[in-house]
Amino acid sequence: MDFLTVSILLLLLLALCVIVHFVSKKIPILKVLRVYTIKVNTGRPGLNHGGSLVAKVLKEHHIEHVYTLCGGHISPILVACEEEAIRVIDTRNEASCVFAADAEARITGNVGVAIVTAGPGATNTITAVKNAQMAQTPLLVLSGAAALLFEGRGSLQDIDQMSLFKPLCKYTARIPRVNEIVPILRKAIQQAMSDTPGPVFVEFPIDTIYPYELLLEETLPKQPARNTKEKLIEFIIKVNIGDIFTGAFTEQEYGPLPISFPRHTRAQCDTSIKLFQNSKKPIIVISSQAMLHSVKPINLCSALELMGVPCYLSGMTRGLLGEDNDILLRHKRREALKEADLIVLVGAVCDFRLEYGKALSGKSKKIIVNRNREDLQRNTDVMWNPDLSILGDPALFIESLSQELHRIGYKVSKDWLMHLKERDDLRETENINKSRDPVNKYINPMSLLFQVRETMDKNSIIVVDGGDFVGTASYILKPNGPSTWLDPGPFGTLGVGGGFGLGAKLCKPDSEVWIIYGDGSLGYSIAEFDTFMRHKTPVIAVVGNDACWSQIQRAQVKIFKSEVACNLSFSSYELVAEGYGGVGFQMQNNDPAEIRMLLLKAKEIAKTGKPVLLNFLIGKSNFREGSLSV
Repeated sequence: MDFLTVSILLLLLLALCVIVHFVSKKIPILKVLRVYTIKVNTGRPGLNHGGSLVAKVLKEHHIEHVYTLCGGHISPILVACEEEAIRVIDTRNEASCVFAADAEARITGNVGVAIVTAGPGATNTITAVKNAQMAQTPLLVLSGAAALLFEGRGSLQDIDQMSLFKPLCKYTARIPRVNEIVPILRKAIQQAMSDTPGPVFVEFPIDTIYPYELLLEETLPKQPARNTKEKLIEFIIKVNIGDIFTGAFTEQEYGPLPISFPRHTRAQCDTSIKLFQNSKKPIIVISSQAMLHSVKPINLCSALELMGVPCYLSGMTRGLLGEDNDILLRHKRREALKEADLIVLVGAVCDFRLEYGKALSGKSKKIIVNRNREDLQRNTDVMWNPDLSILGDPALFIESLSQELHRIGYKVSKDWLMHLKERDDLRETENINKSRDPVNKYINPMSLLFQVRETMDKNSIIVVDGGDFVGTASYILKPNGPSTWLDPGPFGTLGVGGGFGLGAKLCKPDSEVWIIYGDGSLGYSIAEFDTFMRHKTPVIAVVGNDACWSQIQRAQVKIFKSEVACNLSFSSYELVAEGYGGVGFQMQNNDPAEIRMLLLKAKEIAKTGKPVLLNFLIGKSNFREGSLSV
């Protein structure tokens, strides 16, 4: 062919591409050229759809469990996980599957994984994802989505999910082609665990995870094309699907990318040492961010003990020092913070939990260390000002500081520590005495919780989900090891109990898992007793049932003289647990011996593999009189 003929043919080809683009409004010219210049790879042994790639990445990141509620949009991922020997745990509510993944992340230090279907499956997770964001938990949420081919055409459950999750997550991504699944997932997991950990969200349109041949079969018209228009439509569909699968199953790296986070400097450590040398009454307040596994919990515990500085533990650090330790303080924190001349906030934040900074003495020196810059500066403009602000990992800072203080022979005043411990012991005695008070015809909640404390195994994991009853439990129960206390975190979410208990028992099958429920919060996740049975996770649930939202009722009645919307019933929750296959008991007798016998019976039943719910009817106590729910 001469030059003129070739030129005309090329122009005709270009014109055809322009026409296709104009007609479909979905296929850019480059997409057509890419599909017809690069071979469409429809699979290789063991990898014939996008779901297989997802499972491969999770496996290489040492994920042992994924939590889900099934849906057609995510079936290929779940089946592929099963094939990779990743245990698929299906719950009765999408929020519970996110809470379970949250618990696993907190306990193991690895990212937790929740997989939910499109539309309402994704929207049902919103509260749980926000809870993980506030608690700084590394969480990977994978969601199905409507097919790319039918986006905006009224597909089932086709909504703009990305706009919902962007404000909640550190990183969000939508999979546009199969060959981008692996790099996007690796980056998402890296982002979830780096710097300040948190949730990430990845959306999978169904045509990126189902097999190529099936998509063609389900998408192309059933009858052969009869005219130019039908042939053009068929061409458009093939080009779209071909583009999604171009280069889909080429060899890639599946394993973890490097994790990064800020670290303290030597100068900051030296400044901290000088502040300690000039201090006679130091106190350390440690919160959940110290448990991010940058330092093994046992090593963090040893570093704190070597320092010998009195410590208050909160959030996930509760239990870090065991149930009884010479430097552990559990009561009267407000008074101690007012007396201290040096306060070190290790992952702790001056939000409502420290009265926005007002809880700290204005005369004390203050050090704060945190991975999150915003948390370092929280309320510094009004309520307080640190003398040293360190953007770094809390656990690594404590480890370095401990070594340096030990090197120079630093010792904490015995008088200061004894003063704090004596006051601590006095409050414990007051609580014991208070637990003996009669409370109408029902059980004293403090007496019940003391019995729970004495009955549970030393290696128990305590999950708390509730308001007033859980608030009381925080004063009485004594977690006895790292990651043995799971509470919602600063978002104060009700409904975490079923998911947290599930994740905890799967991670630590040899540990007793006790869920401490208020009767109000129990309603959110009691259906997970079905999950406990099906997945052989025998938890023990203790319900403080006072037929009331007491945390709210107390303040509402005092301020507004009304109980509207606060009262519940003494419902037979134990029968609901039995209906799901578990074992249930109800008790209202305030005899400590009988309560203990029932608790011991529950432990024995749990050892047989069945979850147990103990519905204790409790009376009103003025123990937490004056506490507010806001």
